[in-house]
Amino acid sequence: MSENELAGQFFDAAIGLLRRVRDEEAGHIATAGAMFADAVADGRRLFVFGAGHSSLPAQDVVYRAGGLALINLLAVPGVVGLDVMPATLGSALERVDGLAGAVLDTSPVRRGDVLVVISLSGRNSLPVEMAMNARALGVKVIGVTSLAYAEHTKSRHVSGTFLKDHCDLVVDTKIGIGDAELTADGIAAPFGPASTVVASSVIQAIVASAAGELASRGIDPPLLRSGNVDGGHEWNGRVLSEYGDRIFFRH
Repeated sequence: MSENELAGQFFDAAIGLLRRVRDEEAGHIATAGAMFADAVADGRRLFVFGAGHSSLPAQDVVYRAGGLALINLLAVPGVVGLDVMPATLGSALERVDGLAGAVLDTSPVRRGDVLVVISLSGRNSLPVEMAMNARALGVKVIGVTSLAYAEHTKSRHVSGTFLKDHCDLVVDTKIGIGDAELTADGIAAPFGPASTVVASSVIQAIVASAAGELASRGIDPPLLRSGNVDGGHEWNGRVLSEYGDRIFFRH
């Protein structure tokens, strides 16, 4: 099998997953969009969190052209992407009990805000406790995770629960165990992870749904424009100023 055939198979697998999520999770995505819109309309704040590679779709919607200006990254030192050495330390930190509580206690997250927690497996202590503690604070939690892991793996949290068990709403990414879509003769391990593609699409779809919901209520969505188009910086300056009390990535 040629490399081009495998590349095509990966695209087919990713497109298939995206179609499943579009069709099977449409209602949950619309509800998540309405939760975002409620937060914007009611003067609340929006936060997003992910650890390791799950931080990539979280970062993708923060200070993003075409995105809602109010979405803030809830950063946990050591687990935002590959920002520590060795890289394996980030994975180890995801299993540390108590870290999520310490982060939330020192964050600007408040009752009534909305927090999206992205975790492929949803089994490690950090995302579980992030959702658990946030809800205890009165924060509305949206989980973006693969429910297959809760069905076929064991939780690593002392409670035995998964991220899905501590959310107001869950969007299932449909990713299979192991996050590798392809196998081929002569290649010992499965390969072709698609979780980032799908999770990023889910978050962007929620943002799109929120923008439409706000517009239907007669509210101009606080969207950012690209700084690489004429007038973009001026537009963004106005939006950032108008909503500055709910935007924390500038401080």
